[in-house]
Amino acid sequence: MPGGGGLDARPAAEALPVRDSSHRLSDPAKSELTIVEFLDFECEACGAYYPAVEQLREEYGDRVTFVARYFPMPGHRNGELAARTAEAAARQGQFEAMYNKLFTTQKEWGESQESKKDVFRGYARELGLDMGKFDAALADPKVAGRVREDQRDGIGLGVQGTPTFFLDGARIQNPSSYEQFKALIEDRLAD
Repeated sequence: MPGGGGLDARPAAEALPVRDSSHRLSDPAKSELTIVEFLDFECEACGAYYPAVEQLREEYGDRVTFVARYFPMPGHRNGELAARTAEAAARQGQFEAMYNKLFTTQKEWGESQESKKDVFRGYARELGLDMGKFDAALADPKVAGRVREDQRDGIGLGVQGTPTFFLDGARIQNPSSYEQFKALIEDRLAD
């Protein structure tokens, strides 16, 4: 896959904010609300939202389904590779661990013009992944296709940048603070 990976400009025929195959970071038995984030692991704004999303997940994970979807942006040299890295980890049941690792280390690898494949392989090793399976998944066109499927849904839903959040299928303006995000959730849960 060439570096930088542009967006697949064709929107999905029937774009959906969340699919059965989407990665859920919380999956409560009785979900009262679904929050979907279209994200790019290399995006600094996504990295800035990450601690707030984690705090909200801790507070509301028993009532709210949090979903992460890939939307690597053109111009981020390692954004698409990071998404494939997370998807390759997901193939071994470690999506959430890699999601956390990529965001908590973003300052170490983001905004670089050279490939960080070796850095990402190091993360996979740290997480105890089977490296043969990880490398095979990273090179698998189906893994790249899975990232593109999320992008195509995002484009079809009008996503133009990251992060973009949807609450129960409705796109929202990005909250300016954790408190504002929490208030949005509380309002929806009170309905």
